Amino acid sequence: MGLRKMLTVKIPACEYYDSEKDEFLYTKEQTLKLEHSLLSIAKWEERWEKPFLKEDEKSPEEYVDYIRCMTITQNVDPLIYRHLPKEVINQIGDYIDKKMTATWFREDQTKRPNKEIVTAEVIYYWMFSYGIPLDFQKVHLNKLMTLIRVFSEKNSPPNKMSRNEIYAQQRKLNAMRRKQHGKRG
Repeated sequence: MGLRKMLTVKIPACEYYDSEKDEFLYTKEQTLKLEHSLLSIAKWEERWEKPFLKEDEKSPEEYVDYIRCMTITQNVDPLIYRHLPKEVINQIGDYIDKKMTATWFREDQTKRPNKEIVTAEVIYYWMFSYGIPLDFQKVHLNKLMTLIRVFSEKNSPPNKMSRNEIYAQQRKLNAMRRKQHGKRG
């Protein structure tokens, strides 16, 4: 499927001291392929048993574990995740935050924000409700969420006009008709 967009990062070789084991540890340079997707979030939520998309800050341990859940490269040395360079963490954060789409939505100021807690299961529900194939669980999450929102917007009934909007539209149509037929009123 051509919609998958993953990030490739290079983790340099590292030497560090493990004070608990009183020894030096070494890691080789490793290239990781990462994917911010529904599948990654589902893995993370299974481990931590809390919603990933909640606004609260993740602890460093939770964030690194999410990077581990995003990793699709096989046979990665687990020590790699202990000392991820700041530049790599920033690069991963930028990738997670990317919109990955040109679609935008007009925000309706009259609607109240939705306070629903969104978990992987809720997103799977939305996917299945809209008939989105399971393959999309591997698409960048922001792209999947945009697709779900497009389905939601296209399937929702049109907003009802207020009485004043109806009167204004009727006045405009009457004025157009009078002008079209050369009448004054």
